[in-house]
Amino acid sequence: MELKDHIVTKERKQQIRSASETATDPLSVSPLRISVSPKAHTDAKGSPLKYARHSHSPKVWRPKKGGWGGKGTWGGLLDLDDNNILNPSDPNYDSSEECEHPNSKKSTLDFELFKKKATVIVEEYFATDDVVSTANELIEVGMPGYHYYFVKKLVSMAMDRHDKEKEMAAVLLSALYAGIIDPPQVHRGFSKLVESADDLIVDIPDTVDVLALFIARAVVDDILPPAFLRKQMASLSLDSKGVEVLKRAEKGYLSAPLHAEIIERRWGGSRNKTVEDVKARINNLLIEYVVSGDKKEACICIKDLKVPFFHHEIVKRALIMAMERHQAEERLLDLLKEAAEEGLVNSSQITKGFGRLIDTVDDLSLDIPNARGTLKSLISKAASEGWLCASLLKSFSLQPDKRSLEDCATKIFKMKAQAIIQEYFLSGDIPEVISCLEAENDSSAQLNAIFVKRLVTLAMDRKNREKEMASVLLSSLCFPADDVVNGFVLLIESADDTALDNPVVVEDLAMFLSRAVVDEVLSPQHLEDIENQFLGAESIGIKALQMAKSLLKARLSGERILRCWGGGGSSTPGCAVEDAKDKIGKLLEEYESGWDVREACLCIKELGMPFFHHEVVKKTLVKVMEKKNERLWDLLKECFGSGLITMNQMVKGFGRVAESLDDLALDVPDVKEQFIQYVERAKMAGWLDSSFGFGKLELGKENGFCL
Repeated sequence: MELKDHIVTKERKQQIRSASETATDPLSVSPLRISVSPKAHTDAKGSPLKYARHSHSPKVWRPKKGGWGGKGTWGGLLDLDDNNILNPSDPNYDSSEECEHPNSKKSTLDFELFKKKATVIVEEYFATDDVVSTANELIEVGMPGYHYYFVKKLVSMAMDRHDKEKEMAAVLLSALYAGIIDPPQVHRGFSKLVESADDLIVDIPDTVDVLALFIARAVVDDILPPAFLRKQMASLSLDSKGVEVLKRAEKGYLSAPLHAEIIERRWGGSRNKTVEDVKARINNLLIEYVVSGDKKEACICIKDLKVPFFHHEIVKRALIMAMERHQAEERLLDLLKEAAEEGLVNSSQITKGFGRLIDTVDDLSLDIPNARGTLKSLISKAASEGWLCASLLKSFSLQPDKRSLEDCATKIFKMKAQAIIQEYFLSGDIPEVISCLEAENDSSAQLNAIFVKRLVTLAMDRKNREKEMASVLLSSLCFPADDVVNGFVLLIESADDTALDNPVVVEDLAMFLSRAVVDEVLSPQHLEDIENQFLGAESIGIKALQMAKSLLKARLSGERILRCWGGGGSSTPGCAVEDAKDKIGKLLEEYESGWDVREACLCIKELGMPFFHHEVVKKTLVKVMEKKNERLWDLLKECFGSGLITMNQMVKGFGRVAESLDDLALDVPDVKEQFIQYVERAKMAGWLDSSFGFGKLELGKENGFCL
């Protein structure tokens, strides 16, 4: 070969330089193809190479390393041809993609488009923590056949982030499962993750542990079957990291005692930082600042909170403290001014903080003399110093609102209701709450709705224990369904304001709504009726309502929602549905040995699960038909007569028995004839509605309970 063949021309150098700059610029979209000179395919004499081989396969064939291998070559850096999108050396490479869409440029482009959109959706979700918006965006993108990639991308991006994002990813997968992302797509997404564990570990050193925990969490959340681990392990080579991941998930997490609770709490993330904790830290830093006067230290503490969306609470609490302690007023206003000028607290949060104080000034007037006048003075000072735009605030006068004077009775009830609820959170005494309400509100529908709203609002601002207690109380009060519906309507209407104090109000309110349906305090139709009242509205409350409907559609939603706050449907944490079934079986056995109706009713009441009394009806009725013992029927009679078991629970219990008649007939040949007779007796006694029939016995399945 002549020497000139080794000389790189200026034009060639310019092409290479341009290609290098383009390859390193992520914003560049202009492809550059460095073509191979024809001489590369000829020998030194210029004739074609003898042993050049060409594939006869219709599939596109590429030489090893894309034709760029070998010592002293450029490698594949400058190969920017769009046809090389599916690269086998890429950690995200999926051989089935080429098989599914051979030589289909459109399919490849669609997949590339989906990959870009999926990445954007995941990034936005990590920034907003908005499950509903994320779900809607995924629906708009379409292409459900590629949802497995979304699963893979979501988990792989979360693996490289903090616990907050890991928990968010697990929550999102659980919310999207079945309703939006089909189970096979979820299964395939996790399969791809396990297969690419060897590549992921290059960038994420703790891949084995983190991915194992994601798989264990998916099993606990019922979005992956336990059999996934065995099937996936059989398809991997023994020396791959994927096998280590699966073994860690099975032996390290899923085999441990109480593994479900441990796994669910492993990534507390933002959920561990409750609103109550943040408020306490804000209060402490303001008190320390008033004592020390160190603005620099106070600003560092504000920054360390890492809740910029919640800075309005700092403004509000600082202003209340200034109104309560006149000697500290100047110092606190200086801190707010400093925070505003440095951009630590933005103008929107300052305006929001003042606005919230305006909304509550009537309540403050009870404890702070001339609260309105003092607040007006603070607004004037802040506006004159230039860190508050007074024109953006709600207007208010120095005179109290006439409507608030006219509604004095309601206001007094709210204060009493709050005291009742706070005492209940300490004592857990449900009968005491019922007796206090009977003495206070005289069964007023409006006051019942207000109590529901106040109960849920106070519970959302506390820990899981109080949330569980609130749900149990709500199912025990026996308020008319319309009153409970009106209470939740009030909650939805005020959700935007509640979000100022509780950043996770969407998740909390959605869980209370879905729990009310599982507890049969509300029916699924009630959710539809509530949504119809807000047609076309876009608010935080509507997002919570939509999330509640999505939660109820998930597989085994009933049991999962019952255990959402660790209570399993009772005030005693950890009481699962299976435990309740065992207790019901034992109390019936004890009743058969002693025939003490009063003791049996007391045991049923102590279960603390009125929404699960249909299981009592079912088990008792089965025993009645098996043993033909009328004394067991007397127990149901006593329970219904005392109001311990409602008609709704009776209907559901009889429905469960009707569903299992074929199985019961194996042991009790005449069970169907007996059942028809007992149904008629129950109708005559008023336990069942006259419309109850065998054609309408699909009861009980909607909440995900299993017989």
